[in-house]
Amino acid sequence: MARKVIVIGAGPAGMMAAGAAAENGADVILFEKNQKVGRKLAITGKGRCNITNFCDNDEFIANVTANPRFLYSAINSFSCYDTVAFFEERGLRTKVERGNRVFPESDKAADVVDTLYDYLSELHVPVYHKTVEGLILDGGTVKGVRLNDREVYADAVIVSCGGLSYPATGSTGDGYTFAKSAGHTITPILPSLVPLVSDDTDIPELQGLSLKNIAIHLIDNNSEKEIYSDFGEMLFTHFGVSGPVILSASAHAREMSPNRYRLEIDLKPALDEETLDKRILRDLAEFANKDIGNSLFKLLPKKLIPVVLNRAKIDSHTKCNTLTAGKRHALLTVLKHFTVGIHGFRPIKEAVVTHGGVDVKDVNPGTMESKLVSGLYFAGEVLDLDAYTGGFNLQIAYCTGRLAGASAA
Repeated sequence: MARKVIVIGAGPAGMMAAGAAAENGADVILFEKNQKVGRKLAITGKGRCNITNFCDNDEFIANVTANPRFLYSAINSFSCYDTVAFFEERGLRTKVERGNRVFPESDKAADVVDTLYDYLSELHVPVYHKTVEGLILDGGTVKGVRLNDREVYADAVIVSCGGLSYPATGSTGDGYTFAKSAGHTITPILPSLVPLVSDDTDIPELQGLSLKNIAIHLIDNNSEKEIYSDFGEMLFTHFGVSGPVILSASAHAREMSPNRYRLEIDLKPALDEETLDKRILRDLAEFANKDIGNSLFKLLPKKLIPVVLNRAKIDSHTKCNTLTAGKRHALLTVLKHFTVGIHGFRPIKEAVVTHGGVDVKDVNPGTMESKLVSGLYFAGEVLDLDAYTGGFNLQIAYCTGRLAGASAA
């Protein structure tokens, strides 16, 4: 008799789990409360879907920010390269972009969802668009799931219904409820890979300004320690800051409270202070008789000039040839340490992923089975696992899903 396996949630982890269980001979049923599978997957990467990262297992682990050691078994059993091969073998052509990010050649996330759905169809895995309301537990064993109109029994249940980010796609925290009912601890739920809010009064003046090739340093104001640094692109918004380096920084601001952290932005990271000073002197000499407010356009975007001068306490009508060495040093300091006070995270519904979830201490990393309830497995974002942007979070979903599916079967 084939083992009967129920999978809850048809996102990337759930579809991989259902497919792996079916490939290993199980009789699988997949429950998805939305009318379509892969709702969240279909909007990732701005609708392009950053499938995975084309890197080895060591680099993958280095990019996981929460509980990386837990993932050794999962990533060794289904690597990033295995993921690319999985999609290519099923007819989805892929390409590798900056930062080893893997995308479908078509630039359509829907093609990734369709590939996973076709995979399930080939294995004759039925998808029922029903809401699971709870687990059927008997002693220390899971026996199946409760729907609103009936109970469905199984030898194993895999919970893979996501976290709390993008709740409009169905990630409403159901998995945490199921896990708690089985005695599992849920670690504090926070947004991760999320824009940051600042209440600095001059930041709204910079709304819409995108900066490239800048360096950021995230400082903990309590300890004055740098907890993260990065180089790349960012964006000023009406509420604060966003963009790739900011999302990555947010993954390190775990103990968030108003003004606990500050960002120091190096607007000219390619130039050390001495070289930058010479550069400023050149510009001041070139525009000697002009107002400084009209003379920094070679150095800075137009929108940034009045804010930088204001922070350096320099009147914009000061003639370049009258700027004192002290004022020039103040300008240099602002350029190398443009500070943004961080007030908090944007709401979790705007986060790319959820930080926190089912405590991995109570899950077997070699099988994804609960240590508390036999036959109960977890996969994907419902677990307390998250990583940087670049395809790493989806890779967590695939490798934990496949391991859970194979183990449950």
